[in-house]
Amino acid sequence: MRDFRIYRYDPDTGQNPRVDTYSVDLGRCGPMVLDALIKIKNEVDPTLTFRRSCREGICGSCAMNIDGLNTLACTQAIEDIRGDVKIYPLPHMPVIKDLVPDLTNFYAQYASIKPWLQTQTPAPPDSERLQSKQDQELINSPSACILCACCSTSCPSYWWNSDRYLGPATLLAAYRWLVDTRDEATGERLDHLEDPFRLYRCHTIMNCTNACPKDLNPARAIASIKRMLVERRL
Repeated sequence: MRDFRIYRYDPDTGQNPRVDTYSVDLGRCGPMVLDALIKIKNEVDPTLTFRRSCREGICGSCAMNIDGLNTLACTQAIEDIRGDVKIYPLPHMPVIKDLVPDLTNFYAQYASIKPWLQTQTPAPPDSERLQSKQDQELINSPSACILCACCSTSCPSYWWNSDRYLGPATLLAAYRWLVDTRDEATGERLDHLEDPFRLYRCHTIMNCTNACPKDLNPARAIASIKRMLVERRL
């Protein structure tokens, strides 16, 4: 048996947040934290609320703070956690209910960097906009971001300035389009980012890179954007 200490909050009740403890027989449960959450919801407390979808570490829906670290519940093995399993919503985000954070601002910031291909020249009439293998490799890693928000919600600068600082996830996405050789809006994209808060609140603490469940490096991408801004002035 393992005890799961889970953050509970329902704004409709008017009560303060609390932590409820549930005992789970691991012999009758799957190996991941998400398996335990589903078991608790299905068999013990149907009011427990959380997001989940793919169960494969692809959709990012089940991002939460587990044992003090932001991660995905579907890829976090229970056996890797010592003692009680402590589960909270992603930190420093408004909570809709229980383990469900309000990501409205997060997604609005992502939309603000226009995460789509912008071109002026017409597409080739009989083919796609082709890239070399080397050019494709530039965007492979940042394209793997699943927008789970683990990185942004692990960043102290984002905690205190999320109204103006875009955060690691959005800046990683911005970098992905800046290095896409097919895109023709590099100048406009850099103009949008050259702001004391949107970009420069990053102080290279590296929490974002440590938290990423896909082993990406948002901090390096942010440093690369800063370098691009310096180089275009030379």
